[in-house]
Formats: sequence, structure tokens, C-alpha cells
Amino acid sequence: MAYLAQVPSPVGVFPQFFARGSETLVLKEKVLSLTGDDFHIKLANGTPIIRVEGKVMSLSGRKKVFDEQGNHLFDIVKEHFHIHPTFRVEDAQEKKIMEVKSSFTLRGSKATATITSQSGKQEVLTMRGHWFDTTADITNEAQGNAVVARIDRKFLSGKDLFFGQQTYAVTVAPGVDMALIAAMCICLDENNEKN
Repeated sequence: MAYLAQVPSPVGVFPQFFARGSETLVLKEKVLSLTGDDFHIKLANGTPIIRVEGKVMSLSGRKKVFDEQGNHLFDIVKEHFHIHPTFRVEDAQEKKIMEVKSSFTLRGSKATATITSQSGKQEVLTMRGHWFDTTADITNEAQGNAVVARIDRKFLSGKDLFFGQQTYAVTVAPGVDMALIAAMCICLDENNEKN
């Protein structure tokens, strides 16, 4: 996987999930889940770090995100009544910590995530490259469009294609919140499935 450089200042909300080095996450949709929207998120070495549970019969497509100790970190909720698909990431007290919007342009799709980092600084992350491409970069406007994560969709096996299961790798730069990058990718995946 690609190596990404250290970001100038930390980006994110959950310090326990800030990448210490250039870390690769593997996001894998669980094949036999009741909702079809459960994910297991592991480091490339197989260490599990986050699990995502889709809620059955939820109009908002609510997904609950837990660490491996079972602590509820946040929810991902699809917002309705927007021109462009919009997702809200909210903490356990339902306070918004990130918003992900996607839109279509003449050159494909674009997605932006707005985060209020742990420092109180607002960060805007932008996915550059089409979601269907084999790779796409997530950059940070506030840090000179530094690449904070790289999505690699070449990470597919025959089983993934046969069952329609989504599996891909995301390399996260040191100092970036792996949990929120995973949440952004899940929002993009959810939007892709609905289209």
C-alpha cells in the first residue's frame, strides 16, 4: 500500500484512532448481516479496530459505530430533504461531529466532509477522483490540499464480486482520525449503493 506523509496538525475527533504511522484500513461489508450494512474495519495486519452495525428498518439508514471494546463512538445518519446526498455523523449525545455531502460534476462525483477537529478547528476534507475509480484521494483544504487518505478499490476478491460484498483498503496519513475516514468511506459507499 501507499505511504502517506505526516499531516502538519492532527485532523479528527478521536485521538485513540489517530494513525501513528501511515496505516492501512480494510473495510469489509459483512456478507450475511440482516441489514446488509454491517462492516468490519481492521488494520491491514488483521487487527480489528471498529465495527459498524446497520439498523434494521431505519428510514435514515442509521449505522451505529463501536470500538472493539463495545463502546459506542458515533452514529452515521442519512439526512433527508437535501438536493445532494448528505450524511451526518453524530456522537452519542446526537451532536454533529461531521457532515458528508456528495454531488455530481461534469468530471464525475465529488464528496466533502466537514469536521470540527479536537482542536476546535474546522477541517474540510475533499474526495478527489471518482468513487468508482480504482483509487481516490481524500485531501485537506486547510493543509494545502495534503493527502490525508487514499482509497484503493483494487482490493477485491472473487468472493467479494460474487456476493456483491464491498471490500476495499484505505491508507490513512499519520495524525489523521482513522474512525472518521472510515465513516466518510461508509457514507460514500452507502450513497453509491442507493444510486
